[in-house]
Amino acid sequence: MDNRQAIETGRTTLGIELGSTRIKGVLINEAFEVIASGAWDWENRLENGIWTYSLEDVWTGLQGCYRDLARDVKEQYGIDLTVTGCIGVSAMQHGYMPFDKDDQLLTPFRTWRNTITKEAAEKLTDLFQYNIPQRWSIAHVYQAVLNGEEHIGRIRHLDTLDSYVHRKLTGRTVTGIGDGSGMFPIDTAAKTYDQKMIGLFNALPEIKALPWKIDEILPKVLLAGEDAGVLTEEGARLLDPTGLLRTGIPMCPPEGDGVTGMVATNSVSPRTGNVSAGTSDFAILILEKDLSRVYREIDLITSPTGRLAANVHCNNCTTDINQWERLFGEFAEAIGVRADPDKLFPLLYSKALEGDKDAGGLLSFNYYSGEGITDFDEGRPLMLRLPDSSLTLANVMRMHLYSALVTLRAGMNIITQQEHMSFDRIMGHGGYFKTPLAGQTILSAVLNMPVTVMETAGQGGPWGMALLAAYMVNGRDRAFEDWLETEVFAGAEGSTVMAAAEDIEGFNCYFERFMRCLGVEREAVKAFR
Repeated sequence: MDNRQAIETGRTTLGIELGSTRIKGVLINEAFEVIASGAWDWENRLENGIWTYSLEDVWTGLQGCYRDLARDVKEQYGIDLTVTGCIGVSAMQHGYMPFDKDDQLLTPFRTWRNTITKEAAEKLTDLFQYNIPQRWSIAHVYQAVLNGEEHIGRIRHLDTLDSYVHRKLTGRTVTGIGDGSGMFPIDTAAKTYDQKMIGLFNALPEIKALPWKIDEILPKVLLAGEDAGVLTEEGARLLDPTGLLRTGIPMCPPEGDGVTGMVATNSVSPRTGNVSAGTSDFAILILEKDLSRVYREIDLITSPTGRLAANVHCNNCTTDINQWERLFGEFAEAIGVRADPDKLFPLLYSKALEGDKDAGGLLSFNYYSGEGITDFDEGRPLMLRLPDSSLTLANVMRMHLYSALVTLRAGMNIITQQEHMSFDRIMGHGGYFKTPLAGQTILSAVLNMPVTVMETAGQGGPWGMALLAAYMVNGRDRAFEDWLETEVFAGAEGSTVMAAAEDIEGFNCYFERFMRCLGVEREAVKAFR
């Protein structure tokens, strides 16, 4: 009854996240509990060498997700969802969405997964003396300039996926500072784009020849809790074509999925960090100080309040595991056994813990796309073994769980071994951690430090976005970090695991084997076409 009244009176907040394989929305009450949810599955496509989603996919998926959530409200509480206290939208960060004066997308959406901007990323890193990864929006726009692409002079605004959706829902061209930090470098003192780097970019001869300056086409960045507009009539109908959803609902600044992961794990204060592991995997670590030098393997981004964070981002994580799970499911069906994915996944993940500590001498590369940390523009999924390797189901699964995170370890070595930084709390979240102990134990072995997974970890990014919306409604009188710690996560329960010494040693052997064999993967990319 309390939840029903909260829904009827708008004492709820709604968070929606457009993830790599699923668009998910959650409605939370004033106790920050999820009281209804909805989802829509989708998948990126490789078209003409570009990883992309169509705008039609975006709106079909958003409407499907919202429709599913509204149906859940109706089934649970017997009422229509017509209002909520605030709405927040998040999505995959980075990428390239340039629009013209008529708001027409000038190229297919180029997602974070593309590794086609190497020349631009390297030139900008040298120009700024600040690492610019290939997936960042500024690398994409500059690469289009270097390529002489026809559309470049017609750009009027540049979006990420979440800033695009927010703009269509509100009419405001803004984004959260964490999302903005994956578009262009941020000055963490001024809490906006770095003006010195803006000047350097605009002074490039090829940019001066264009009818725009970079600061004119980027969305304005906002901090957590700042006003980001309200749901317009057009926006309400885009989200809910039935016409039931009211207009005028406040909307908080949109954010990227890396930022919502920070929020959902309470990893927004210095010396805290989180690892998100799903289609991609990344570790985001809130820093007490800047890095001593530029590392091409490490992004510098920000929290939703503009705190400096290091991002170790890997393009490839669980895609290969999913393919092998599908193969095992087909085999089960071939012998007359229906393999329910909800049971098969936990079985296979748990089986990994029974494997040899070094995965029995097996090795795999899970590179479905390029991988910046190890300098790959393309990938080839590949499995290697010696004649005397132990080919068992347990070892195959341990191999896959290791490979999902092995590139992350290469980047983390810079933070822990070269920069000598340590952290008080590392949180794990995402699909990789859904099976109790399995992914958590492997990550602890990878990082050689304790890993905590909270009971709320399964809620993920949409819940983190709903919390950002809730903060704008009822928390702005306090610092966001303090509000999270004392209001949302006070008394929150979770489990902490520290891998055994033999698990750590086993992964170290696997890591060394993987790094020695990178040349094999390079040859596979060259030869296998």
